[in-house]
Amino acid sequence: MNHNRAERAHRRWALLAVAPSILLAACGSGEEPVADPVRPVRVVTVAKHEGGETLSLTGQIQAQDEVSLAFRIDGRMIERLVNVGDQVEAGQPIARLDPEPSRNALRMAQANLSAAMGQQTLARNDYERQETLLGQGWTTRARYDTAAQALKAAAAQVDSAQAQFDTAQDNLGYTELVADGAGTVTARGAEPGEVVAAGRMIVHLARRDGRDAVFDVPAPVFRIAPANSVVTVSLASDPAVQTIGRVREVAPQADPVTRTFTVRVGLQDPPDAMRLGSTVNGSIQVGGVGGFEIPATALTQANRQPAVWVVDPATGTVALRNIDLERYDLARVIVARGLEADEVVVTAGVQALRPGQKVRMLGAGP
Repeated sequence: MNHNRAERAHRRWALLAVAPSILLAACGSGEEPVADPVRPVRVVTVAKHEGGETLSLTGQIQAQDEVSLAFRIDGRMIERLVNVGDQVEAGQPIARLDPEPSRNALRMAQANLSAAMGQQTLARNDYERQETLLGQGWTTRARYDTAAQALKAAAAQVDSAQAQFDTAQDNLGYTELVADGAGTVTARGAEPGEVVAAGRMIVHLARRDGRDAVFDVPAPVFRIAPANSVVTVSLASDPAVQTIGRVREVAPQADPVTRTFTVRVGLQDPPDAMRLGSTVNGSIQVGGVGGFEIPATALTQANRQPAVWVVDPATGTVALRNIDLERYDLARVIVARGLEADEVVVTAGVQALRPGQKVRMLGAGP
């Protein structure tokens, strides 16, 4: 038994003697330590988010100014020279009434004026004669006063006849309806052959200068929409065709049926494709504070605070950075502070990274 115990002790000392040589051999092998692999990650370039939410409404394009053209006198319309959709210029004839009644009235007024002027001539001659006789003592003061009064009455009659003549002349000119400005005919109200009353709409003209986008806005939107907000207006059939505008006019009273308010948005340099009557979409930003939008998968945690991995494009390494959130949901995160525009953030593979680790970016886009 003593012999076996001595043999086990001898073996133990032999192993202790061999171990250092094994360690020295391993250290002297010259092999380098294995470096961390370059990890592939998906990334996104930080984009600015305007904040709040976008409200969109559907409306249509209308002329900024519209006018109904009508005759100033009654009569039978014998001709209408334009139709719906026609472009007209200032001074262009639109329609005509039968001019014969007005011509007859003008001839009558001219005859009355000539008769009145004849009576005025007789009264003036009698007055001058009585004035001479009174100076020579051959007539009485009463006859002179009568002649003077007759001259004044004749002059008044001439003035009245002259006014009637001018009116008749104007009425003859009113038998032709002309456009007072350039525009587009959008509606017609009478056909040739009809007897029209003064003031009845013959054509509806949309002025050429200026176009509005008109929307029916619900009352709740009124309460949250900022004053003097910029409205982005795009063509419903082609959203790439768009422009901006500002609210120009708001109806003071809601529509009794729809309970919406009519809002007219004046457009700045509207494209030619935004024709009158075109359907458009208008959108505005309401509420909220701006920030930077990133996917929700980019979010991680550091020091018990929200954080993201930011890539340094120059070195290809990542660094963990704490951020302040404005809000987030299952798909996206809005960062209030901690990021700058155009920085690159890791969106996939965030759990397998460490500070300073080299990465290979698989995609970077806004």
